[in-house]
Amino acid sequence: MLKIAVAGGSGYGGLELISILLRHPNVEIKAVSSEQHAGIEVCRLYPHLRGIVDLRFSPMEEVLSSAADVLFLALPHGKAMHVVPKLPAELIVIDLSGDFRLHDPDEFEHYYGFPMTALESLPEFVYGLPEIGRDRLRGKHRVANPGCFATATILALYPLYRESWIDGSVYVDSKTGSSGAGRTPTPGTHHPRRSHSLFPYKPFAHQHLPEMRQVLANSDNPLIFQAHSTPLVRGIFASHYLKLKAPKTAPQIEELYADYYGREPFVRWIPGMPDSSSVEHSNYVDIAASTDGEHLIVWSTLDNLQKGAAGQAVQNMNILCGFEETTAIDQAPLFP
Repeated sequence: MLKIAVAGGSGYGGLELISILLRHPNVEIKAVSSEQHAGIEVCRLYPHLRGIVDLRFSPMEEVLSSAADVLFLALPHGKAMHVVPKLPAELIVIDLSGDFRLHDPDEFEHYYGFPMTALESLPEFVYGLPEIGRDRLRGKHRVANPGCFATATILALYPLYRESWIDGSVYVDSKTGSSGAGRTPTPGTHHPRRSHSLFPYKPFAHQHLPEMRQVLANSDNPLIFQAHSTPLVRGIFASHYLKLKAPKTAPQIEELYADYYGREPFVRWIPGMPDSSSVEHSNYVDIAASTDGEHLIVWSTLDNLQKGAAGQAVQNMNILCGFEETTAIDQAPLFP
């Protein structure tokens, strides 16, 4: 049994990690941190876990010094970079924040608004999107877990970029639920603001945009990305608009995605159009497309707390530790 520690367990990402790890047959959660709630039972903060988990939140230092085999960092952006350099090299670390996703520290500072201070640790991290880099993960001890918007868009566009099917720019219209903004409400994220509203935010400035560009890496097909807040709790729904270099039929497009993702356990090709409710509370990504022969619309949808965060983090842990990749994250989506 691997010993697991979760730093930042009181937020929605940390909570989702706890819920998944509780049903994992090969691990045991030994410590969960929360500076604000240290000493309080996890089930007191989250009553739905009463009778299921008997953990208490601990101060960060206690969690970092625990004898864990795997440490999940579910901390706000900018916190992990101060923690990682102090950790033992043999400890497996999976960071759910954006601190170690970008290779270029100048670009990091531009999009996140503060400098990357752990430059010596940055080369140790591998980008953890298994469907495009599973082999790069094996044998590693440090993983930068992808962002939710980035996961949806990279998986939707990766085959098209790799095969050079795109002519010109790609326009991305992506929508997200309120849980992606975290547990602590702000003027732009609390319920009265979001519950009946649809609005854009961070035009040309969202921190997941350089992550997408870094992975897709094709200056001939620049991405224009816009995020929108929706009155959902969970979910990412991304629409991608582009022109094709050469005419393609619907069967040709479906064949392309089958070649790339046909054996992937969590990527599903959907005939017709996807629906965000079909992936809620699951690690699945649903992808669909429509074409007039010259232009293409590709849709992708996922649960931002699962495949967009905690589910993908456990998927990465399974690969690093030699477990079956789908262990504890193969549950069916919940509907209705």
